[in-house]
Amino acid sequence: MATSGVVPYCHQPVLREQVLAGFAALPQPEHLLDCTIGGAGHSCLFLESHPHGQITGLDQDPSACRAAAGALALFPGRWHISNCNFAHYLPPPQKRFAGILADLGVSSPQLENPERGFSIRHGGPVDMRMNPETGETAGQLLERLREDELAALIRDYGDDRRARTIARRLVARRPFANTTALAAAIASAYPPQQRHGRIHPATRTFQALRMAVNQELGALSTLLKRAPEWLLPGGIFAVISFHSLEDRLVKRAFLGDVRLERLTRKPLTATPEEIAQNRRSRSAKLRLARRI
Repeated sequence: MATSGVVPYCHQPVLREQVLAGFAALPQPEHLLDCTIGGAGHSCLFLESHPHGQITGLDQDPSACRAAAGALALFPGRWHISNCNFAHYLPPPQKRFAGILADLGVSSPQLENPERGFSIRHGGPVDMRMNPETGETAGQLLERLREDELAALIRDYGDDRRARTIARRLVARRPFANTTALAAAIASAYPPQQRHGRIHPATRTFQALRMAVNQELGALSTLLKRAPEWLLPGGIFAVISFHSLEDRLVKRAFLGDVRLERLTRKPLTATPEEIAQNRRSRSAKLRLARRI
């Protein structure tokens, strides 16, 4: 894959020590499927610690694929990247992996680039698509949904008790010129004294819209059903989630799938030292299972 036009991703992989420990002993050949390769942080760590290892990387974001290719150039001949959503991935016939990793978090470059539409504080298009080349934008979703549908979305995916009030405010003020206008409309549904806390009042609604636009829970459910068949006997399946709904899906899949042996009764989380260095790691949860 060409590496021209690579942008600095500057994304710090979470739970790196826990992930490496989970993949310490893998069946041969040591071929890892990184379902959300992003800036290739976890994949680079894997290739460094497994001198004979190989990576197949997936990502639906074309810019992430370019950045990953740039990072993995240090390991020539040991990796391949496909620009696709992991829910749509089909491995070659008879192909099996020693390990599968899915980091479900949104990368820092995606969150901090206003043009992607994830930013609350910096104006950009109301987009929020992981793949900006296909699918419905958040703005289009906001235009399409009825008030009751929007309230349910914010309640279920954002866990916001003010979901109905927010939905009513958004329906009354749509369409939105940019993300800062959207964030201001959401904040206006809160009492004045609650609009300037440590966490922006629009955070939960932005999360809910992002999850809906990218159909994240449906994609995860598909992966959890298919991935065990892609593993070699003794292969490791690792999932890092950042939302209680995601973690619940992973927990139930690892517990109820007869093809898997659960390795983590409780999820592994970041140490205080990691949280101090990377605030976004504070909500990360890692679960591990082994292919029987």
